[in-house]
Amino acid sequence: MKIKKGDKVLVKTGKDSGKQGVVELSIPSENRVVVTGVNIVKRHRKGGGNQPGGIIEKPAPIDVSNVLLVCPNCDQAARVMYNTGDKGKVRVCRKCGKSI
Repeated sequence: MKIKKGDKVLVKTGKDSGKQGVVELSIPSENRVVVTGVNIVKRHRKGGGNQPGGIIEKPAPIDVSNVLLVCPNCDQAARVMYNTGDKGKVRVCRKCGKSI
C-alpha cells in the first residue's frame, strides 16, 4: 500500500469527493485508510461510567483506491511509484518525479 499514516490525501470518489484530509490510520490487510474529516458516520453510544451517552460522529475507513496522495513538493494530487536505489525503496511522485 503506497499511502501511509500522516500523508495528505484527496478523495476522488464517493460522497466526499474533492475533500482533502490527513490519514489517521492505515489498514493494509483490508486496503483501507481512515482520513480526518472524510466519511463521517454517526454512532449511538450508551453512557456508562465517566463517558456520556449520545450520538457520536467519527470517521469510518474508506478504500485506498478512492484516494490520491497529495505530493508535498508540487502540492498536487498524483499517483505514486516506488524507486529502488541507494536509499532503498523510496516513494516517488509521478507528476514531479521527486521523492516523497
